[in-house]
Amino acid sequence: MNEVKWLESAVFYEIYPQSFKDSNGDGIGDFNGIIEKLDYIKDLGCTAIWMNPCFDSPFLDAGYDVRDYYKAAPRYGTNDDMKRLFDEVHKRGMHILLDLVPGHTSWEHEWFRQSCKAAPNPYTDRYIWTDNTWEAPEGMNALIGISERVGACGVNFFSHQPALNYGYYRPHKPWQQSTDSPGAKATLEAMKDIMRFWLKAGCDGFRVDMAHSLVKQDEDSKGTIALWQDVRAFLDREFPDAAMVSEWGEPDKSLQGGFHMDFLLHFGPSHYNDLFRCEHPFFGGGGDASEFVKAYTANRDKSGGKGLMCIPSGNHDMTRLAKYIHGGRRKIAFAFLLSMPGAPFIYYGDEIGMRYVEGLYSVEGGYERTGSRSPMQWDDTANAGFGSSPADKLYIPLDPSPDRPTVKAAQADKNSLLNEIRKLTAIRAAHPALQSRGDIEFVYCVKNEYPLAYTRTGDGEKILVVLNPSDREVSFPFAQALGDAIYTYGDHAVRSDGKVTVKPQSAGWYRVADA
Repeated sequence: MNEVKWLESAVFYEIYPQSFKDSNGDGIGDFNGIIEKLDYIKDLGCTAIWMNPCFDSPFLDAGYDVRDYYKAAPRYGTNDDMKRLFDEVHKRGMHILLDLVPGHTSWEHEWFRQSCKAAPNPYTDRYIWTDNTWEAPEGMNALIGISERVGACGVNFFSHQPALNYGYYRPHKPWQQSTDSPGAKATLEAMKDIMRFWLKAGCDGFRVDMAHSLVKQDEDSKGTIALWQDVRAFLDREFPDAAMVSEWGEPDKSLQGGFHMDFLLHFGPSHYNDLFRCEHPFFGGGGDASEFVKAYTANRDKSGGKGLMCIPSGNHDMTRLAKYIHGGRRKIAFAFLLSMPGAPFIYYGDEIGMRYVEGLYSVEGGYERTGSRSPMQWDDTANAGFGSSPADKLYIPLDPSPDRPTVKAAQADKNSLLNEIRKLTAIRAAHPALQSRGDIEFVYCVKNEYPLAYTRTGDGEKILVVLNPSDREVSFPFAQALGDAIYTYGDHAVRSDGKVTVKPQSAGWYRVADA
């Protein structure tokens, strides 16, 4: 597998295109709006973009229900507009990943329309169908009674997302196809063609949605790993510089499959939410980080120390960071996010402390997630500078609070979260030890105690990171001498008598003198 050098120092900015910037006044963000704000993203210190699904879709699940993988969603612009976005990103020395959704399509996709027909055709086996209309695929919900063909079609997540067929690892029923069946192979080749099309158009790779879920009844992921190894071989032949980031949550498996990095899941056993989103989060000043560290370390150990887990500030599926983490503690949270291995991801608006908007009706399958998808707040003009449409035409209503944070206000405030993040990204960029491949060792993390401390090592440098979002002074043993601080928020830590003492609500990155 070819290493992609720019990933080693990448800081990503996640753009939810419909909510970022509306350039034509229709109430929905678009490609040209993104282009308008690329300099802002670069100035923040982000070197790469993850753009959420932007393909043609009926938008029953905000674009994760793809109707045509080869066509940009008209509400965002044309394919040529998307290519211009790629070009403008590259002009600024940045990179962009598209969100690839390989597990399912919309039920309006032409593949599915053809697959529903009784007469055999090239798409008959493109999806997972049973041979009995009254039998759903094991472990899945299904579409029943919607086609002339006999059988039920398995779905992923919502009912309108029929599951694509990549085969079963151990088929045990007549309708379950193996991973090397013609139907499963045809699906994989079709997905490679889609990747080929957009890589030729100029994107730099893909963040792959639910990458672990393609082969069914694949308990140890052996079939899914083999599938992605096949994709990796294709990319190595044709697009060796294409970056691949998986939403998997198990780096030992995703890296084996040929991904460069793994995207941390906010659900399951990661304990990510212990840090940011629970009743008492660690970065809220009264929680516990030990279970997160235990899970993180276990994943890293299983991957031979290469567990490049990309940790996000949030995303379109989570409650906003600002709901649980307040004031200066947000800066401490970002001092963590921007000093961990793997590429950090900043969700649009988190850098200004955008709030979760309570009480919204569901928009395009958002349900409780809708409040995290409200329009970006640029300034104090109409619609917070998002666009010129009437307010009732906005894709999602704005945060109605008169004191809602804006980019304009944050830029003018030297002590803002935005300006703190700019400082952090610049320091990270200057120190390879703090970047994606720098080694990490947790030196202090005790259940229900503070601080969290770890060292990052690389390129002949060792840096101690100390994070104390609590309201009390705390200490921990540390045998090595500290050098100068390359970053501090709040008071400096002090080392004396073999221990480091940390003031309340403070964070620091310190050179270790005898590295």
